[in-house]
Amino acid sequence: MISVGEAANEVLMTADPDEKARLGRSHANSWFTDKLAHDFPQPPPDRPARPDKPRLLMPRYMPKRHNMVALLHAITHIELNAIDLAWDMVARFGQNMPRSFIDDWVRVADDEARHFRMLCDRLSSYDASYGDLPAHDGLWQSAMDTAHDLKARLAIVPLVLEARGLDVTPSIIARFDKAQDQESAQVLKIIYEEEISHVHAGQKWFKYLCEGQEIEPKQCYQRLVRQYFKGQIKPPFNTKARDQAGFEVDFYLPLAINLK
Repeated sequence: MISVGEAANEVLMTADPDEKARLGRSHANSWFTDKLAHDFPQPPPDRPARPDKPRLLMPRYMPKRHNMVALLHAITHIELNAIDLAWDMVARFGQNMPRSFIDDWVRVADDEARHFRMLCDRLSSYDASYGDLPAHDGLWQSAMDTAHDLKARLAIVPLVLEARGLDVTPSIIARFDKAQDQESAQVLKIIYEEEISHVHAGQKWFKYLCEGQEIEPKQCYQRLVRQYFKGQIKPPFNTKARDQAGFEVDFYLPLAINLK
């Protein structure tokens, strides 16, 4: 029997995207059927293995996404990174957390692998594949910046980056509806609904850590975002979806830039 830490590292060190998704789903099933030991014999790698394509660029050098293939490709890239981010959460921080923490992030990892596969199927309907276009490397930079601090990781990844996904996805769904690509719109609706639970997991464990250390959660969140997030927290916010995730407006509104 291998351990959940070894399983997480195996996913992280698998370069082929399809195999990464397949392996991630297989290991998630093994965890939930008690076929992985609750052990962490080795730390995770600093960076996950990546395929030769897509070519990774800094976000500022990314071309504008003017067509549906480019938009689908960008979202597919986000989901591939999300597989690694979830397994890294397990491998890097699971040892010192309750078993239910591992449950939550293995479940997130399984969702992200399924999302990646669904999006690859949608790319193929346009005679395209993941890797055909360049992609940005900003997501993993956020992981490296917060590798030493679970509160910081939770503040930035689920509670900034994934929460931003809740803000922008409804308008992306509308674009695919307008383009009469209802299949892609439906896939994005599924992803949107499930990402709410991912943000919920982020805020739940962030509050858990703050309460355990007798730290005020809102002030801690705002301090960590100012310290570790290089971008801007900008409206409009999807407060309905954020509220469903238990992510209260008092956490993020003080960080929002004034666009007037």
